[in-house]
Amino acid sequence: MSTPVVVEICVDSVESARAAQAGGAVRVELCSGLRAGGITPSAGLIASVRRQISIALHVLIRPRTGDFVYSADELEVMKRDILLARQLGADGAVLGVLDAAGSVDVAHTSELVERARPMEVTFHRAFDATPDLLQGLDAVKQTGAARILTAGGEAAGKERITRIARLVERVGNGVTIMAGGGLRESNVGAILRATNVREVHTSLQPSAPALPRKRFPSVSTGRGDLITQVLNPADVERFVQATLSS
Repeated sequence: MSTPVVVEICVDSVESARAAQAGGAVRVELCSGLRAGGITPSAGLIASVRRQISIALHVLIRPRTGDFVYSADELEVMKRDILLARQLGADGAVLGVLDAAGSVDVAHTSELVERARPMEVTFHRAFDATPDLLQGLDAVKQTGAARILTAGGEAAGKERITRIARLVERVGNGVTIMAGGGLRESNVGAILRATNVREVHTSLQPSAPALPRKRFPSVSTGRGDLITQVLNPADVERFVQATLSS
């Protein structure tokens, strides 16, 4: 019997975290500003989610949007956010640091991994921005991170699947390859069968209507503030079911 697939859902609210658990996810990655690419969630959000779900909780450690080359001040912020997430009961941290050349910054990532212990660390899709995925894999293994989230770099279609499969073949022991990037009920089974990954990551597109928020005409808050997307447990359940036949 094959090992059950670990399904991780990326969420940015208490409601969506509850929905992920209700739908059968094994783990959530918690962030804020999911529609904008995700940044570190607030202490209040981490604490509230931790109180309301019993599945594994991993917290995104990303001080800003944009690239993954961080200043000394930004790295200090990340260290403090890691400590806070651990104190609030998180099981893991999700992060990624690159150097000026776009390669994995082994020294700074290793320092953050050590700061996170005993939490485990996932190296997120900053990995996909590296110039050589196989070299990037070897570099991440040096950092002590437990997992790499990848969509196979910037490739698409069959090339994307080929790259993920190659990473799974190369990875060996100690690091897990988790597939992500546009996974849906319709394609997750094929990706699992073709790559042999046993962990998958998705945010899903909520099918429930967005909840409107009042707009104050005299205050410009940005279009992203006008609606709140809430994950539908039924979508999660269908996604999980799609992994069971693989």
